[in-house]
Amino acid sequence: MRFSPFVLLILLSGPAWAVELQPMSSAEFCGRCHRAIYEAWKESAHARAMESSLFQDALDLTEKDYGVSARKICLGCHSPITSATGDFALQKKVTWEGVSCDYCHSIRDVSMSGVNPKATVSYTLEKSGPLKNVTSMAHGTTYSPVHTSSLACAPCHEYRNSLGFPVLTTYSEWKNSRYANEGKECQSCHMYQVAGEVVDPRIQRTSSAQINLHQMPGSHSIEQLTKTVAAQLSAGWKGGQLQVEVTVSNRAAGHYVPTGSPFRQLVLELRADSNSGKHFSEERHYHRVVVDRQGKTLPVEPAAFSKAAKVLSDSRLAPDERRKETFLFAIPAGIQTRVTATLWYYYSPMARTESQKRINFLSINRIVQ
Repeated sequence: MRFSPFVLLILLSGPAWAVELQPMSSAEFCGRCHRAIYEAWKESAHARAMESSLFQDALDLTEKDYGVSARKICLGCHSPITSATGDFALQKKVTWEGVSCDYCHSIRDVSMSGVNPKATVSYTLEKSGPLKNVTSMAHGTTYSPVHTSSLACAPCHEYRNSLGFPVLTTYSEWKNSRYANEGKECQSCHMYQVAGEVVDPRIQRTSSAQINLHQMPGSHSIEQLTKTVAAQLSAGWKGGQLQVEVTVSNRAAGHYVPTGSPFRQLVLELRADSNSGKHFSEERHYHRVVVDRQGKTLPVEPAAFSKAAKVLSDSRLAPDERRKETFLFAIPAGIQTRVTATLWYYYSPMARTESQKRINFLSINRIVQ
């Protein structure tokens, strides 16, 4: 019997479920059918949540300073499937896949009644998701309203530590914004619809060619940052000095900028370089400063998740906020000066490399004379 090249390809590769299909499968296994979704997810922070060297450093420090139980708290979001597998020694492939397919598509509900949001997760051969009236050749499917709601994000993006201090507040920031009132969920910005196939056409032909973007772009995405944060610059002389005004605005995020870890910062750097040889530089930082019960500023993420008790200051940009920053430099009128405003996003004091530490995403130049 002779087969066409297309049929032969299917027979040789085989549908994923012909080999094995079981709860808590590897994301790579899911990707054999959901190819486009898998390839996008691989580029996401969710996929890198475990393998990130920055997180691994934090995980080692957490266990050293606060014990194994604190380590489990970290894994609860960076590899939530470990709560079911018990693989806290990090031996299984699926553990290293971070926030993976089988975890998200096994969520059935999210409760907000406790100290922290809690997902009800059921690992079965029935997968939950945002699509209605769909069928699968490999597993059961069920429509889940949670997957169209910001509730799906709450269990890992809203967290109070054992002292009751809100370390992560992204969900509640959104809840208190106009975006929540207008029905704009987290998915509206971070999982918007793009062209793509739910299932690889080699496996099953479908009429739909729209899927949610599983790259889930956030603060590591220059495109997402430039959509979210805007700046305008004006400069002139006043009282014998150069005055520069920069207006920074959070124009598109339904949460504060920055959000998440208290150690993240948005930094505005303003430079003035004159032809007379005078050079000036100032910065404005938009961030939270958190302290422990004794009022001591905390140095790194593990300390905040365990010891943070109070916000000493919070200069972040709220949703829709515009803030004008004024700078004065001792440069007299008539001296040609290049003024440069640069915005960069700073991630963590634990970062060892420049790429881990920060990303420059916007720069404005003006010549003033």
